[in-house]
Amino acid sequence: MGVDIGTYSSKGVLVNDTDGAVSAEHVIEHDLSMPKSGWVEHDADTIWWGEFAAISRDLIEKSGISGSDIRGVGVSGIGNCVLPIDEDGNALRPGILYGIDTRASDEIKELEKTLGRESIYKISATHLSSSAAGPKIFWIKRHEPEIFAKARWFLNSHSYVIYKLTGKATVDIYTAGGYAPLIDMAQRKWHPPASDLVVPIEKLPKILPSCAIAGRVTKAAAQMTGLAEGTPVVTGAIDAGAEAIGAGVQHSGDMMIMLGSSNSLILITDKLKHTQNFWGLNWIQPGQYAVVGGMSTVGSLTRWFRDHFSPLELSLQAQNGIDAYTSLTKLLDNSPPGANGLVALPYFEGERTPFYDPDAKGILAGLNLKHTRADVYRALLESVGYGIRHNLESMAEEGLTPQRFIVIGGGTRNIEWLQIISDIAGISLQVPEKQIGAAYGDAIMAAVGTGILEDLRHSTKWITFAKQVTPRSAYTAHYDALYNIYRDLYKYTAPLMRDLSKIQHTGDGK
Repeated sequence: MGVDIGTYSSKGVLVNDTDGAVSAEHVIEHDLSMPKSGWVEHDADTIWWGEFAAISRDLIEKSGISGSDIRGVGVSGIGNCVLPIDEDGNALRPGILYGIDTRASDEIKELEKTLGRESIYKISATHLSSSAAGPKIFWIKRHEPEIFAKARWFLNSHSYVIYKLTGKATVDIYTAGGYAPLIDMAQRKWHPPASDLVVPIEKLPKILPSCAIAGRVTKAAAQMTGLAEGTPVVTGAIDAGAEAIGAGVQHSGDMMIMLGSSNSLILITDKLKHTQNFWGLNWIQPGQYAVVGGMSTVGSLTRWFRDHFSPLELSLQAQNGIDAYTSLTKLLDNSPPGANGLVALPYFEGERTPFYDPDAKGILAGLNLKHTRADVYRALLESVGYGIRHNLESMAEEGLTPQRFIVIGGGTRNIEWLQIISDIAGISLQVPEKQIGAAYGDAIMAAVGTGILEDLRHSTKWITFAKQVTPRSAYTAHYDALYNIYRDLYKYTAPLMRDLSKIQHTGDGK
């Protein structure tokens, strides 16, 4: 069994241990909470643990098997999140989400001032950003001292599910890299000097390999999930890492491009890399490493467009069995490449890479009275292509050159969007046949942890590719001028964005 806890939905699969075929799957949609500007949260008990338990019961019922027939469980989740729990495993507050939650900006500055920006970079192989868990724990310490004092553990999303399943507080090596400045990346252990400032090491989970058995299902968890008591549970990984495993990202030079609510770019390397604009991490497969980047809002842009541009029309279509996103894709027929000169910036919740700016904002530039809903939709999709190109160019400047691009996530259902990205970035995209998501990677990790597969490289016999999207040189040249405008837009408007952030924060609660 593999279960992934995502930003807007949780998904689980049962996978046959002989050929990797999916026997059953189940999805539960949910929303997120934004109590203040820059704050993004989940109710951990309702969404993370509650939905895991519901998915587990449903998968067992759908498949008609017994819980004892499930040989192992893998779990992934959004990250890096922060959830403090007490001695009894109770969540002390809502879970603080990953890079889209930017509340800890002041804490980042304080940590860099106290520990030294270059010292953090040297030890943790990354500069601090809103994606790091350390500043968010520090934020709780400074702003919610009563909760901090009660906390026994500070866990990630999937770490919390595993704790509820097994009673063990663990985190995988890959995810632990997101706990900067608390992690010594080269030594693969917690870093005492930073811990002394932020949080005692004894309140941080035990670091284990992703495919290691973290613990076994307890009697109480068995009753809630339908799993058999004693079923092994592996340590798992952040959703993007699990999705890369499920997509066949295996070798040095492979890059995964995930088109989910946010975007993750994972490049496999043979050495631990220190880069100025990305995160150097230990990888899920032992002996490999990764350079990771990501845009804050990608699929979230299409959800925003769906919800605020003719939602009644889309709702009526949905009643007739027409999927909203399929309907939106047809808008592309009414807007040419370049969106009739409309250029968007996708920074609706700040940005993570290739630059870190929690105050960055979304922009639609070049609007006139002739522009249509279709132009706005196309401009949003193209902005993601520009953002991916910007990331790849920044990686190239640091000597990082991906050899193969594997694209995954919900966005792959929109083949026109893949063509847009391919044209803008000038890259060929391979699309796995099984577009199941991180839950499939979770099942693969569980198969390795329980000895069904020898190691992660042997999972390639379960993975095939359905199609390849190649760039059209004429369109790539057409997009070059618009890409230059995209780059200049942020450069010239960044000061105004910071001013807008001050005004928005001042207006909170009124």
